[in-house]
Amino acid sequence: MEKSLKKRPLSVLQSINKWGTIIAIVVLLAFFTVIMPDIFLTSSNIINILRSISIVTIIAIGLTVSLSVDGFDLSIGSTATLSSSLIVSFFVWYNLPAGIAIPLAIVLTLIVALINVLLIVKIKIPDLFATLSTMFIFEGVAMTYTGGGSISEGMPRLDGSPTEGKLPVVFDKMGETPWIIMIMILVVIIVHVFLNHTKHGRYMYMIGGNIEAARLSGIPVNRYKTFAYVISTLFAALGGIILASYLGSAQINSGAGYLMPAVAAAFIGSSFAGNGKPNAIGTFIGAALVGILENGLVMMSVPYYSLNIVKGMVLALALASTYYNRK
Repeated sequence: MEKSLKKRPLSVLQSINKWGTIIAIVVLLAFFTVIMPDIFLTSSNIINILRSISIVTIIAIGLTVSLSVDGFDLSIGSTATLSSSLIVSFFVWYNLPAGIAIPLAIVLTLIVALINVLLIVKIKIPDLFATLSTMFIFEGVAMTYTGGGSISEGMPRLDGSPTEGKLPVVFDKMGETPWIIMIMILVVIIVHVFLNHTKHGRYMYMIGGNIEAARLSGIPVNRYKTFAYVISTLFAALGGIILASYLGSAQINSGAGYLMPAVAAAFIGSSFAGNGKPNAIGTFIGAALVGILENGLVMMSVPYYSLNIVKGMVLALALASTYYNRK
């Protein structure tokens, strides 16, 4: 009898550890619904939340892949800024069609991955330091390319010459509902299947769990780390392109604001359902937590300068519920 009583609190604690993120989401949904019963839990607001987290989720999914091999890509924000600048310039400055401009922007942005791989895989610089360097480098590259300003329809080139290029309709649709949400869902599903239901995904998790054991098992560690950073850059580039579509222009350092939310989503997602490892579904849930919180606070007219305080506290509590007493 005494043993069963002792086990019960531990079981409750383990359940909280396992489902802390979901509990936090349910609590937030209940709280905001009670405070704003007529406007919060409506179909239009749910769609608004999903739209608002789409770009963060896509970028965070790329980060999740790098985390799966025990990496960490801090350059994702600058990567998104670079791809955003490239895609709009291709349309406005050079009048390229979407079928050429979008693949070209992605391919050129993959240079970030090549530099990251060179620094991390070849030169052996720790991931955090290497990607911190490339974050600053490509932030500067993007700002130099745009002349430190934004790019939009009708704006002249840097030399003052006029432009006639227009943003294609297919490009505009990428940032609109429901397409932006559908792209996000597709990205989550593809990466979830890849990481959890293919041998390559299992190899990446093995590398992330114990790199030396993976190497001794014959897994080509460097090849998979290279692949992880290419995928991370790819999704950051896609996120930047969709961001440009959503804004209808390329704004100065527009991707920088997505770095910390993406990091939060990926790390919260690692704790989802007791997985203890980066995973696509968890990253989506983590992004949803951040999105619900921000949406509710804005609707409550909380001052913008206080949002980060409240968001940080709730995120810390969600993570604490997961990691407390973990051995």
